[in-house]
Amino acid sequence: MSDANTAPAGPKWSSQFAFLMAAIGAAVGLGNLWRFPFQAGQNGGSAFVFVYLACVFLIAAPILIAEISVGRNQRKSAVGSPAALARSLKKTPAWGMIGFIGIFASFLVLTTYSVIAGQIMAFSLMGFLGEFGARSPDAALSLYSGPAWTIFWFSLFLLMNIIVVARDLRGGIEKIVTILMPVFFILIVGLAWYALTTGDAGAAIAYLFSPRFGELSPQVVLAAMGQAFYSLAVGAGAMITYGAFLDRKENIVASSGLIAGADTIVALTSGLMIFPVVFAFALDPAAGMGLIFNALPNVFAGMPSGAFIGGVFFFLAFIAALTSSISMLFVNTVLAGEWLGWSRTTASWIIGGAAWAIGVVGVFVSGMGHTIDFLAGSVFLPLSALLCAVFVGWVVPRQIMRDEMAGASEGVFSTWRFLVRWLCPIGVATILAFGIIAEFSG
Repeated sequence: MSDANTAPAGPKWSSQFAFLMAAIGAAVGLGNLWRFPFQAGQNGGSAFVFVYLACVFLIAAPILIAEISVGRNQRKSAVGSPAALARSLKKTPAWGMIGFIGIFASFLVLTTYSVIAGQIMAFSLMGFLGEFGARSPDAALSLYSGPAWTIFWFSLFLLMNIIVVARDLRGGIEKIVTILMPVFFILIVGLAWYALTTGDAGAAIAYLFSPRFGELSPQVVLAAMGQAFYSLAVGAGAMITYGAFLDRKENIVASSGLIAGADTIVALTSGLMIFPVVFAFALDPAAGMGLIFNALPNVFAGMPSGAFIGGVFFFLAFIAALTSSISMLFVNTVLAGEWLGWSRTTASWIIGGAAWAIGVVGVFVSGMGHTIDFLAGSVFLPLSALLCAVFVGWVVPRQIMRDEMAGASEGVFSTWRFLVRWLCPIGVATILAFGIIAEFSG
């Protein structure tokens, strides 16, 4: 039933470690490095955290397993794999829309994500140069003031993505993620230790982990469901594509557990990295992302070795941004190679150039970034994940998925199948519906 001998252009992952670093890098982005702590801050702290943990493993992880399985089963792009699998079952190849919607969402996110990542690069350099401690809070930033600097840093970041992806799987992505992700883990643990020893550790730990179930509300549950869904990069085409290069001997369930576990640990550690500083300086934990670029640089300047710590903090965020953004570009280049016959280099430059052009327009057009974020994040990503859950749970025969999950026990497989058929579609459909309602209800 499967087409195991047909693979996308390029080699397979050289090892399980390389696959895990790439997949964790795709999942661990700015969303759970920064968005998680402030989502927790705005939605009841520990009440949010406990619901989030449940949703990661009951909704997001089962879809993650499904996406990797579909990719490995057919070894094509995120569009080609579900389409070919459906065709082999004598079903409509229109199921390829699962991947097309996700890949389009990834492209859209890349155009705005890279602008933010460029700002992060600038702030990291300014931190290491000691600028935050040397200037007044209202002074202009030397390396990030005005649209020219915005475009410069955005262009530099996107160029890095193009160069990495153009070198393909082993020559580019593997080399980057197997170096940067271990560095990332060392840095986030080090920064969390620094924050806990110099900030208000007790308040931060109590805020994140003390049971406060009286604060549970429908809003908290929905926020936690949404954060859990977005934190694992499901619905973006990345895991289907990365799965297409995965060796058949690898245990998909175990690998998915490691990806989900590492992603969750990073999210919780990021809370321990940020909240001790927030409480020590009497900042509002519910203030949101405005703290990152506005308040925290000046806070770091007042802490021991703060200029260096501020630079490391933003460099950590740069790693998270780069390892996730290269997956967004890569999935598009794999599809271009499959459909148009483009080489990885050609596809990287053309698609990267298109993302650059849209990003530049977004710098000057007010509200464009918000519209793109809404369409990609609130509509296309959950829609792709919803279709994947329905396809794998209700269209693909049980035995095909059992073969892909051969390393799992029958009990684990049966639980996964129940979740992907019932709970996952309901959960993701809820996220999709309420995301659209929230946008248009003001």
